Amino acid sequence: MSIVIVGGNDRMATRYSDICKSYNYKAKVFTQMVGDFESKIGQPDLIAVLTTTCSHKMLGSVKRSSEKRGIPVKHLTSSSASALKKMFEQLEENGKDAGS
Repeated sequence: MSIVIVGGNDRMATRYSDICKSYNYKAKVFTQMVGDFESKIGQPDLIAVLTTTCSHKMLGSVKRSSEKRGIPVKHLTSSSASALKKMFEQLEENGKDAGS
């Protein structure tokens, strides 16, 4: 399974990837806006948006990509490692149904 993490702290990017790997997810982490962002998102199983550290421009790109490609989006109000872990635990409880 794959996930794209949008937002968060630059220093935590590696930590976010390690957490995803521990839950058997392949991760792409975008802490800042990059050129041609929408195409770099690709076709993941889930997009996690860390809303407190995500720009409005990035959020708009995520929304357009998710609507166009039918990708579920989870909004996390914290950029912490524990918030990301909690999201994965909830996904496991729900049978890995990313859209719930």
